[in-house]
Amino acid sequence: MSAIQDLEILLVEDNEGDIRLTIEAFKEAKIKNQVKVVRDGEEALDYLRKQGNYTDVLLPDIILLDINLPKIDGKEVLNIMKNDAVLKTIPVIMLTTSSADSDVEESYANHANCYVIKPVDLNKFMDVIRGIEDYWLSIVKLPNKSLMH
Repeated sequence: MSAIQDLEILLVEDNEGDIRLTIEAFKEAKIKNQVKVVRDGEEALDYLRKQGNYTDVLLPDIILLDINLPKIDGKEVLNIMKNDAVLKTIPVIMLTTSSADSDVEESYANHANCYVIKPVDLNKFMDVIRGIEDYWLSIVKLPNKSLMH
């Protein structure tokens, strides 16, 4: 399946190794995509609100959001997004090392679209990213950004 347009992916992650692996996995993707990276929750909210250094960015088609972030954690970023009329329709994948039931439950209670635990094993991590790409970028119909106000 080929993409009609480039997909914008926002990766909200503070671990440099995970950032490199995720970008590498998406480089091999079957769909053209742009992975933008922000490294803390405050920066993520600035990006999504097009504030500060991010006045000219495009809203992402999908967000990969870590929970354990500096400044504002991922659960709070998710909560703020899902209570915002413009941002709430952007699919959010919680991509984290936390397997705590409370984190899973809170994420879904705040309308995360899915919750994925990052494997420690390098090859399994790459498989997870490819699986996200296959499902979310090839199979799922994403909201039309031009309709977001």
